[in-house]
Amino acid sequence: MKISGKIKTAFVLAISAMFASNVQAQETKEVKNYDQGFRLGVGINGGFPTNNDVYNWSLGADVRGQYDLTKRYSLLLTTGFTNLFKYKDAQDLTNTKDLGFIPVKAGFKAFVWNDEFYVLGEVGGGIAVTNGHKQDTYLWSPGVGYAGKDIDVSLRYEGYTEYDTNQIALRIAYGFKL
Repeated sequence: MKISGKIKTAFVLAISAMFASNVQAQETKEVKNYDQGFRLGVGINGGFPTNNDVYNWSLGADVRGQYDLTKRYSLLLTTGFTNLFKYKDAQDLTNTKDLGFIPVKAGFKAFVWNDEFYVLGEVGGGIAVTNGHKQDTYLWSPGVGYAGKDIDVSLRYEGYTEYDTNQIALRIAYGFKL
């Protein structure tokens, strides 16, 4: 459950760099009216748990609803399914099984550079649904990403309060306006 200092430092530097690159001189521009609207994204996720003594890798799929407040800021609602796969070579973990859960998260996305690169934060819960696991968890998930017209690629850290690990995951998604 501990995150190494190097991972924390790298994550903080990445987010700081994205915010720093957005600093600009004040300009007077004509403000264009932005049509607020909904987007839907369908993605696949693959990740590596941070505690490799219990789970070896993860795989999942999700659906993310996005409501664009402005051109740069959006509200998010994400759900799907994630499976953390048991570390197969551990002799003393024979009672540990794969963990499948349904994440339900709400969040906020802010574009910080060229209306393509963003930071996001989500919080919510994970509902355990496989292999006799009965422990649900709270989860939080900061991340960074790139969104084009249809493609969304992001890297996130996902922290769990009740599971034996956390994870760093890559999400590749196809998104479209509703």
